[in-house]
Amino acid sequence: MAKIYYDSDADLTVLKNKTIGIIGYGSQGHAQAQNLRDSGLSVIVSELAGTPNAELAKKHGFAPLAAAELAKKADIIQILVPDEFQAQLYEKDLKPHLSAGKAIMFSHGFNINFKQIVPDPSIDVFMIAPKGPGHLVRSEYVKGAGVPCLIAIFQDATGKAKDIALAYGKGIGGTRGGIIETTFKEETETDLFGEQVVLCGGVSELVKKGFEVLTEAGYQPEIAYFECLHELKLIVDLFYQGGISYMRYSVSNTAEYGDLTRGKRIITDATKQEMKKILVEVQDGSFAKEFIHECKQGKPNFQAMETAEKNHPIEVVGRKLRKMMKWIDAKEV
Repeated sequence: MAKIYYDSDADLTVLKNKTIGIIGYGSQGHAQAQNLRDSGLSVIVSELAGTPNAELAKKHGFAPLAAAELAKKADIIQILVPDEFQAQLYEKDLKPHLSAGKAIMFSHGFNINFKQIVPDPSIDVFMIAPKGPGHLVRSEYVKGAGVPCLIAIFQDATGKAKDIALAYGKGIGGTRGGIIETTFKEETETDLFGEQVVLCGGVSELVKKGFEVLTEAGYQPEIAYFECLHELKLIVDLFYQGGISYMRYSVSNTAEYGDLTRGKRIITDATKQEMKKILVEVQDGSFAKEFIHECKQGKPNFQAMETAEKNHPIEVVGRKLRKMMKWIDAKEV
C-alpha cells in the first residue's frame, strides 16, 4: 500500500525565509501561487508579458517576472508550463541561475522521466502533483479542505527534499486531503497511459463510434448526440461519487443488465492487448519521442488532426444543441 502523508507529517516552517517561484500562471499556477501565499509563504510568479495569464496574476496581486529573473530570486522553482516548453525554458532561463541547494519541482514528471531535463546533481528535484484541476485546488483550499496530491523525490541534494516537498504540499492544501508517495516514473507512465487509453483517447473514440453507428443506421444526429455524449456526464458523475458499483446501483435494471452483458463485447481482450501495446510505447519512451519530434516540427500533424476532429459531425451537432441548454456554461473552441 502507498504511504500517505497528512498535515501532521509536514512542517511549513521548513519554507520559512525561502522564496517560492511559480513559472506559469495557468490552471495550476494561479491556484498553487495563491494557496501558498495564503499559507503565509513568500511567492513570486513568472508569466509572459501581455498575456491574459499575466494580467490575471496582476489582478491577483502578483508582479509577474521574466523566468530568468524569477530563477535568480527563487529558492524553489515550480515549473508549470506545458510539457513541450519545459526543456527549452530550463536550459535557457533556469539552469544558469540554479546554484547548489536550490530546488526545481514539477506537477507532472514527463521531462524528468524522459530525460528532456537533466538537472545538476547539486539541486533538489521533486514533484507535488494535485489530483484535480487548478480551480478545484483553489476552491477546496478556500473552504478549508484540500485536493489530494502525489509526492515524488527524484534528487535529494540537500537531504531535505522530502521535507521541503511535504511543506509545499501542505502550503497548497494537499496534506488536508492526503499526499500519496510515488515516483516520477510511476506518475508519468500511469498519467500518459490513462489519458491515451481511457480518459481522452479511449472515451473520445468510443463516443464518436457510437454516434457514427447510430447516424449511419438512420437515427437523427441530435438524438445520437444525447445518447452517446451528453448523457455521459451523468454516468461519469456516478463513477466519481461511488465507483462502478454505485453507477450500476443508480441506473435502471435494464441499463445495468446491458452493461454487464454487452460491455465486454465492446471492450474486448483484443482491446486490452492494444492497451498493453500503448503502455509499452509509454514505458520505452516511444510516445515521448514521437510527441517531442512533432512539437519540434511545429506540430503539423497535431494541428491537422485537431482541425479534422473539430469538424466531426458530433462536434457540429453538439455546438448547435448546447445553445439550447442554458444551464451549461458552454465552452466552444
